[in-house]
Amino acid sequence: MIRSTSPYQNFTSLNLWDCTSIKAPAVTTTSILGTASGTAGTVVPMVVEQSGMGERAFDIYSRLLRERIVFLGTPVDDNVADSLVAQMLFLEAEDSEKDIQIYINSPGGSVTAGMAIYDTMQQIRPDVVTICYGLAASMGAFLLSGGTPGKRMALPSARIMIHQPLGGAQGQAVDIEIQAKEILYHKRILNQLLAQHTRQPLEKIEADTERDFFMSPAEAKDYGLIDQVISRENTAN
Repeated sequence: MIRSTSPYQNFTSLNLWDCTSIKAPAVTTTSILGTASGTAGTVVPMVVEQSGMGERAFDIYSRLLRERIVFLGTPVDDNVADSLVAQMLFLEAEDSEKDIQIYINSPGGSVTAGMAIYDTMQQIRPDVVTICYGLAASMGAFLLSGGTPGKRMALPSARIMIHQPLGGAQGQAVDIEIQAKEILYHKRILNQLLAQHTRQPLEKIEADTERDFFMSPAEAKDYGLIDQVISRENTAN
């Protein structure tokens, strides 16, 4: 079950450039600067910490990685999957007993890249806490449901959406047939796993994913995609 600590106490994220600092001495002063450029020109805050060993600067995601918090805040592709898998493997090597938290705000993306993340979540020894903020759609919702049972959560205003895999094909008729069979294969596997994680009948999953199926956090909890809607009341307990 969920530990008594707040789900906001531990975070993790994208950059491993300063992993050796994880065992640094206690911090005495912390400040935040808006510097480094991130994806699509966004500004990634920099955290400057001062300790007995001097001053160290981290991008905010590296700082959160020290707290075992990882973010999936983009569409899912191979580069994102490589980053998340690397972070989870690193955190498992650091401590195989302590939870890893994955914050998800993603419209979905590549099925194969998402399955690489999912398989790693299932294979590593630490429990994986999944937390939806914003939107978890398509592969994002699937990964949300794949967290450790009892530790799948969403913030109150989040939205969650499931549907069948999307795809397109061009070329000769035989090539299109091959791609269609591959999409149907992924559809079958994803539906079976969603049925397993939600404990819904497979027939219901198949019917609900025929079109976009949006849910509020409360509805997603009733559906079995998550276990808890985060609020001030239940994080205080």
